[in-house]
Amino acid sequence: MTKAKKSTRLFAVLLAACVALTCGLALTACSSSGSNNASNSSTGTMAILYEEDDSLINNYTLLAVNPNAPFVDADGNAVSDVQINSTGAKAFIDWMLSDEGKGLISKYGVDDFGEALFTLNDDAPSSTATIPQATDATKTIRLSTTTSVNDSGLLDAILPTFENEYGYDVEVYSAGTGKAIANAEAGNADAILVHSKKQEEAFVNGGFSTVLDGYTTERLTFMHNYFVLCGPTDDPAGVKNADSAKDAFKMIADGKYQFVSRGDKSGTHTKEVSLWPEELGITTDAESVANYTDWYNYSNAGMGACLTMAKEKGAYILSDKATFLTFENNNEEPLS
Repeated sequence: MTKAKKSTRLFAVLLAACVALTCGLALTACSSSGSNNASNSSTGTMAILYEEDDSLINNYTLLAVNPNAPFVDADGNAVSDVQINSTGAKAFIDWMLSDEGKGLISKYGVDDFGEALFTLNDDAPSSTATIPQATDATKTIRLSTTTSVNDSGLLDAILPTFENEYGYDVEVYSAGTGKAIANAEAGNADAILVHSKKQEEAFVNGGFSTVLDGYTTERLTFMHNYFVLCGPTDDPAGVKNADSAKDAFKMIADGKYQFVSRGDKSGTHTKEVSLWPEELGITTDAESVANYTDWYNYSNAGMGACLTMAKEKGAYILSDKATFLTFENNNEEPLS
């Protein structure tokens, strides 16, 4: 690992520790009253307890930002003088969907885990386009992406090949899908890589994406992994024996076992709320869980920070499999 990589890694770890501490203090207030079934489980040890239900598939999509989009800030005010690097965005997307890019993706994780952390979709779009070398005007590519892609280590593993071969510098903004998309809607990204179909479609319908030459659609869905339900190894709710993912979530709710939610309107958060029993009325809005704060921890934090919280509290959590395996393998505070 180069000195630059080590420095970047150290900074990210320190930043994650601060985020985890801040969110942890907030969560303490939420869970200080009512039942706390975490006390009946083994805090500090976690495992994947339920996985590979068809309802837990987690698709990832590339989209290029439309340079003529109606850009708006967080308050909905129009943003002007936005400069989108369309050439760089196309170069990046073409490379990701090339044989070289796909090859690196399909191998990522095999050496460390004995399995690929991401799987290419059978119907994934492909590109054989010639990728131009970067120029001074096109060198910097702003990628807005989800924490699950970043925390898994995928980008650190594959981007250096693209950058070294073609001279680009990919600046990565990592957040939950909702925030990653909002960042692009404000004109702060040239391309996005996210995993929430409903939010992606809203991005397209709002005029924020464009169809690149050589493709037939704005949304280029090309790889997947699975969401996994993780929790304390002694599994006090017994979710390992559930008949479906929804049954597993019902068992957690019925027993009021501690659960850590992303609470950030990310793709993971959106998937999670779809798995709770409908009668609970749980949505992505904090108000919807106001009556469940004795067991439901609404964190508004990234995946890595939430996994740290779940481990400390002996709680259940929904994660993408790639990030959970990387988190467990690192033996240190995860990225957030």
